[in-house]
Amino acid sequence: MYLIFDTETTGLPKRWDAPITDTDNWPRCVQIAWQLHDELGNLVEHQDYLVRPDGFNIPYESEQVHGISTGLAEQQGETLEVVFERFNEALHKATFVVGQNVGFDVNIMGCEFHRMSVKNSLAELPVLDTCTEHTAQLCQIPGGRGGKFKLPTLTELHQYLFGEPFAEAHNATADVEATTRCFLELVRRKQFSTKELDVQPDYFQRFSEANPKEIQLIGLKHLNLKKASAEIAKALQNIQVEVISEAEIHENAASIAEAPFAHLHNHSQFSVLQSTINIKDLVKAAAKDGMTAVALTDHANMMGAFHFVKEITAHNKKVSEENIALIEQGETPEQNEIKPIIGCEFYVCEDHTNKNVKDYGYQIVLLAKNKNGYLNLCKMSSIAYTDGFYYVPRIDKNIIEQYKEDVIALTGNLYGEVPNKILNVGEKQAEEALLWWKSQFGDDLYVEVMRHGQEDEDRVNQALIPLAKKHSVKLVATNNTYYCEQKDAEAHDILLCVKDGEKQSTPIGRGRGYRYGLPNQEYFFKSSEAMKALFKDVPEAILNVKEIIQKVEPFELARDVVLPKFSIPENFMVAEDSQDGGKRGENAYLKYITYKGAEFRYGTITDEITERIDFELKTIENSGYPGYFLIVEDFIREARNMGVSVGPGRGSAAGSVVAYCLGITNIDPLKYDLLFERFLNPDRVSMPDIDIDFDDEGRGKVMDYVINKYGASQVAQIITYGTMAAKSSIRDTARVLDLPLNDADRIAKLIPNMGKLHKIFGMEPSELKKKFRSDELEKVNELLNISEGDDLEGQTVKMARVLEGSLRNTGIHACGVIITPDDITNFVPVATAKDSDLYVTQFDNSVVESAGLLKMDFLGLKTLTLIKDTVKIVKARTGVELVPDDFPLDDEKTYELFQRGDTVGIFQYESPGMQKHMKHLKPTVFDDLIAMNALYRPGPMEYIPSFIARKHGEEEITYDLPEMEENLKETYGITVYQEQVMLLSQKLAGFSKGDADVLRKAMGKKIFAVLQKMKPKFLDGGEKNGHPRDVLEKIWKDWEAFASYAFNKSHSTCYAFIAYQTAYLKAHYPAEYMAAVLSNNMNDIKQVTFFMEECKRMGLEVLGPDVNESYYKFAVNQNNAIRFGMGAIKGVGRSAVETSVENRKEDGPFRSVFDLAKRVDLRSANKKSFENLALAGGFDSFGDTHRAQYFHHEGDSITFLEKAIKYGAKFQENENSSQVSLFGESSEVQIPEPVVPPCEDWGTMEKLRREKEVVGIYISGHPLDDFKKEIKAFCNSYVSAFQELDNYINRELTVAGVITDVQHRISKNGKGWAAFTLEDYTDSYEFRIFGEEYLKFRHFLMINSFIHLKAYVKEGWVNRETGKKGDPRIQFNDFKQLQDVMDSYAKKLTIKLDIARLQETRIQILKQTLKSHQGDHPLNFIVYEMQDEIKLNLSSRKQKVKINSELLNILEEQEIHYKLN
Repeated sequence: MYLIFDTETTGLPKRWDAPITDTDNWPRCVQIAWQLHDELGNLVEHQDYLVRPDGFNIPYESEQVHGISTGLAEQQGETLEVVFERFNEALHKATFVVGQNVGFDVNIMGCEFHRMSVKNSLAELPVLDTCTEHTAQLCQIPGGRGGKFKLPTLTELHQYLFGEPFAEAHNATADVEATTRCFLELVRRKQFSTKELDVQPDYFQRFSEANPKEIQLIGLKHLNLKKASAEIAKALQNIQVEVISEAEIHENAASIAEAPFAHLHNHSQFSVLQSTINIKDLVKAAAKDGMTAVALTDHANMMGAFHFVKEITAHNKKVSEENIALIEQGETPEQNEIKPIIGCEFYVCEDHTNKNVKDYGYQIVLLAKNKNGYLNLCKMSSIAYTDGFYYVPRIDKNIIEQYKEDVIALTGNLYGEVPNKILNVGEKQAEEALLWWKSQFGDDLYVEVMRHGQEDEDRVNQALIPLAKKHSVKLVATNNTYYCEQKDAEAHDILLCVKDGEKQSTPIGRGRGYRYGLPNQEYFFKSSEAMKALFKDVPEAILNVKEIIQKVEPFELARDVVLPKFSIPENFMVAEDSQDGGKRGENAYLKYITYKGAEFRYGTITDEITERIDFELKTIENSGYPGYFLIVEDFIREARNMGVSVGPGRGSAAGSVVAYCLGITNIDPLKYDLLFERFLNPDRVSMPDIDIDFDDEGRGKVMDYVINKYGASQVAQIITYGTMAAKSSIRDTARVLDLPLNDADRIAKLIPNMGKLHKIFGMEPSELKKKFRSDELEKVNELLNISEGDDLEGQTVKMARVLEGSLRNTGIHACGVIITPDDITNFVPVATAKDSDLYVTQFDNSVVESAGLLKMDFLGLKTLTLIKDTVKIVKARTGVELVPDDFPLDDEKTYELFQRGDTVGIFQYESPGMQKHMKHLKPTVFDDLIAMNALYRPGPMEYIPSFIARKHGEEEITYDLPEMEENLKETYGITVYQEQVMLLSQKLAGFSKGDADVLRKAMGKKIFAVLQKMKPKFLDGGEKNGHPRDVLEKIWKDWEAFASYAFNKSHSTCYAFIAYQTAYLKAHYPAEYMAAVLSNNMNDIKQVTFFMEECKRMGLEVLGPDVNESYYKFAVNQNNAIRFGMGAIKGVGRSAVETSVENRKEDGPFRSVFDLAKRVDLRSANKKSFENLALAGGFDSFGDTHRAQYFHHEGDSITFLEKAIKYGAKFQENENSSQVSLFGESSEVQIPEPVVPPCEDWGTMEKLRREKEVVGIYISGHPLDDFKKEIKAFCNSYVSAFQELDNYINRELTVAGVITDVQHRISKNGKGWAAFTLEDYTDSYEFRIFGEEYLKFRHFLMINSFIHLKAYVKEGWVNRETGKKGDPRIQFNDFKQLQDVMDSYAKKLTIKLDIARLQETRIQILKQTLKSHQGDHPLNFIVYEMQDEIKLNLSSRKQKVKINSELLNILEEQEIHYKLN
């Protein structure tokens, strides 16, 4: 007998793998239906029962699925006892239990039997399921897990078996009927085995005879459950509805008319990709509506809290000032100050530490009543990330119990525990949940009521409001806002699609084929009036908002910075410090170590030094941060002890003598007139800020030291917020709206670089003209035109404008590190980041210091690694130990390098512009380098020509007042540094050090209000000191014009010092320096190519990798040639290099590939490492084998290199297990070396191609090296120009290169075309050639052929429908083999002769050269004299030449300048 049964339930289990004894996990049965059939499929009985709910109700969500309401089940249901009795009778008759996904139904009924303690045989009966991998294979519906077919639903199986869908799913009677039909049809089709059915071999024959045709439905009549439920609900509603009279509604409206309302449930852009509201707009919206408070409740994080409070504080300050002014004028203030309410919407799960179950938990809103409540929210948010993150940041009820103090709880939206249980579990469970929250929060718990016009929400409210009243929990009206205005609803929907990677056209819903989205457009920041109108029937929900606002005490998040405790020696400790929190001990210890350092730095401490140190120490004492210097000194000293390179200083901190004495900086401020007040203003208490450069490889060691010293819970990195820029907002929106990719790309390209949509759309046409260049303006106007359209493109731009600036991800600040005196979560909320083991603050860099955190910038400077590497290479090659800080600053050779402009690879001086200025300036002293570093930036650049002319005496050096010479002499009378302005304001007008710093800041940032106040002070002070007022006026005017450009001399000096060190190394140790430069750019192939060209220009040989000479990084061999680093070869890991180098050092160079395979650790150096080393030329030094042999195999498909590796492995295996002979000696088993197979070597092109495959560049040469003359003479551009065709419209580009790839193809209409890749020294580009051009030039398109190409760039086609222009097109005018170019295009040769270099011998040699290359090309001469600029053109009438590469090479060797054509 087959018992086919199905159930309908109150929902789904939380855990599918829970035992049936877990009665809380398994839902209740509300309907059961079964059919009993004999072995031949004949119906024996059929039953169908609704189950009367006893102690539970049927949730709304479940009712939506199967249509059975609590009312219907109560009215028409049987008791569970009756149902059990009859179901048990059927079970006794059954041999098999059958169903669709029947395991679920077996567990449901098994749990119900357990609840009632009824014995049954359900668990013992064998199960036959119609939803299995086998039926999945039959239906073959794609979309299953792991690439399999998905398991079919009952409808899908019915469709497959009978060719028609089964309409009425989720009614147990109908489901059983359909399941029976499918099961019996599967039996008829022999889809179950005799073993599964436990029958005789003739069973299927008998079954087929009994059922010769397709199984049919029995034709039972089913009750329409949804319709029946609806009728009962309607009847019940008529009885239950309390009719609220019009009079009551008017009375309610009047009672809430004056009540203040504030939105308490708002999400900002910090709810990553879930809200379009930015903090400014949230505050503006609240202010516009006259609200007295507003809350911020982002999902699980508190990233926006500081910005939120800061924005409201600024708003309140403005309102307060305006209101005072109005009151003074006798008018009534119109605006309210706003109270910020900081909250967070937490995901509260069962166990936040359980990462085995995907449990998002319930969403609960918690609000801080005061600062303590805020700190508790911080703790919870931190725990959610650090301990509870699993898909989302989560906490659990234990955490809430621990940190609930001074916190208000709201029950949340439909995903909150109480509403969700009403919807999905049952009212009884929802009531239990409400009582738990009440037990924790008492009067600080409020039931959130929302009205977005959704059926599910209305059903929840029907149960939620009585429940709240029953247990005296107050109601509060909220709107769960995600966007500011209703018109932004669509943009918000697009944002949700961006988050989930969905298209907007995908319907909103649950399950496969649906996406997440809000059900309607009501989730906006509604006005107080709108909210009051929505809740006029429950006025208390509005009135209670005021109560919450009154419970919240405003508090500030900004505070002074708190430093971690620094341990000082006991003899410096002062008892009073521990009582009053003073810093006497720290100040005394700082003074002691400063003077100790001063003795080391200066030897003799003069009065000037003492005066400066005492002034600085006094200022530091007044600032209250002596500990800051002690902390920095400590980790910098440790860094140096660990061998980490520390920069000489950075920024204004280099102006501190105390920092110099402590070894924090390495530049003497007194020597270079660097000012301490530029760093710490003595008149204002401010936090010192020292940025420190470490070599980028050692930076991690310093961070580890800081973590170990202060504890991992007290050190964190700083979060960064990645926002959606203009172009990415266009591209993201376009993807969601399904706008074609090329259209999206075209629109994105209309936005100028660094352009912002909100700025472009907020400008007047006249402003746009001023802001953008003509070519940019054209694009901007096209963008504006697109946005006015109603088509998909117009919609994309409109929506992108709303989404621009949305927070899309978080990252880590590159160098900022936070150190706190105690657990960091006591100060700010933290999160985690995938790129860091440290905590990450939820507040970003712009606010961490304002929030009271000590921020240190640990910067990794590549140049310090470069200097360190050079020093290592010099020591390894020569044994000389260089100390960069001791390099003499008057080294002639170094200045000559600067004078030549030979500064490629020199820190801060390597740009072509800087090289040009260096050649003109011809620096001779270190001050010149400092000044140029300060001047070479936008703005001050215009003073460079004057600076150079004054240095060389070509322009008069003038000073407005003689007193200015002392300060401006080093910069030839030009004000280059901020420090000069500061010193001169003190000298001329008697400014204090503090005032001078305020002036510097005001001028630098153009703060006109401050400048207006200071100008009279400057003029009066100067006049008092005897200076003419009109001259002072001129000085002030000049300063105003230039001081905003003036640069920080401290920073310029430090970086000029690093630059000088790099230049010194390049001048004295060129090979070692360039090897270090190449090593530091190893991961950037374009940079490696560039610097290898520089090595060639310097006459340095760069050799390919060699397993007997190379290291991981680039190195210099004994012949002063640079040797390629093995680490630059793809697939050769660090461990493979290390094992090779170690063995080479221990036992000498490798003699052959066999020797290498025998000696290295083959676990580190694998087959890939060997192959790529061989391809890159790493084994070329073995001499007896060439590269092709390593990859040759003699018919057995095992390459010689593989045989060599296997030989090495066998040898090592034998070595490790060599047996000891009878006489005690180890017996060496001789393994024969494989034979090197004879084969032909690869050609040059093949060798180079394979080199490029493994290194990314050609090492031993370049395929185009033989054609440099042709490229120089007959090309007007490079292949890279084709990447930016817009810049070359209506121009012919002539380029040369080697074809590295060709694909000949046939189009749909049968015509041939090709795609080919052309590569030159700089770049590669894939061209496509069609039609007649393809037929004409196809014979040139062969891999490895050298091509000279002429192509004309035409404007793109105009789309007739849209009128828009497409991308530019390429017209191929000519192809030539590069080998034929000289013959085809060389027309005449012009030789240029300098009269000063015309010697008899040179003329004779030239004559011989030209004679030996006679031909048909005309020959011209230009004789010139440089001083008087005289030029004479001469034509040779008789002598003609044959122009070819050989002749041109000879002319170059003889240093004779020539010109072709």
